[in-house]
Amino acid sequence: MSLDTSEAIAAFIQANTKVLPPPLVPEISLHLAEESLPIWQKTEEELGEMNVPPPFWAFAWAGGQALARYLLDNRELVAGKRIWDVGSGSGLSAIAAGLAGGADVAAFDIDRLSLVAMALNAEINGVSVRASSEDVLDRADVDVDVLLVGDLFYERTVAERVLGLVDRTSRSGALVLIGDPQRGYFPKGRFECVAEYQVPVTRELEDAEIKRSSVWRVRR
Repeated sequence: MSLDTSEAIAAFIQANTKVLPPPLVPEISLHLAEESLPIWQKTEEELGEMNVPPPFWAFAWAGGQALARYLLDNRELVAGKRIWDVGSGSGLSAIAAGLAGGADVAAFDIDRLSLVAMALNAEINGVSVRASSEDVLDRADVDVDVLLVGDLFYERTVAERVLGLVDRTSRSGALVLIGDPQRGYFPKGRFECVAEYQVPVTRELEDAEIKRSSVWRVRR
């Protein structure tokens, strides 16, 4: 299979997903995999030789759902603001920020399939999201009002880089909001919890059918 163009990637996404609302955020619709194993296997078998990463973009992860719910319920935090969503995946949190009135929403992910999925999902929801493949985790100059981080503490190296970005962004005076169910490399004690949700998830990907997930911010 060749995925040399955005059109080919879009066709792959549309053929292997359905437009569905995440359980905790029914206001939003996304291209999501109904079952996890088929698309995971297909990505490995058909696209593995192209160094395509696992299809994280095809799922509404617990942390992202919690963060999106929080943004829609607290629109004043992002309305009229410049927003970055890092490791955006499906674009769920970025789309929620756009629906909540964000003036300039940028979503970053190094997976090129994710970028196309974001664009498709933003169009479905009628919002403007600037999708970028730039790896911004080590950026020193972060000129934004709000930084969104959804479910990125799953691997040590990534978590360390995310923490660096969070610290730099927070020192600049920006608001940092993190959606995370306290995965393995979540730094306990570093952040304060501002909201908690019981998020319906798939047992194929998680250790339970309901995942407790919180929204966190840097302690002041």
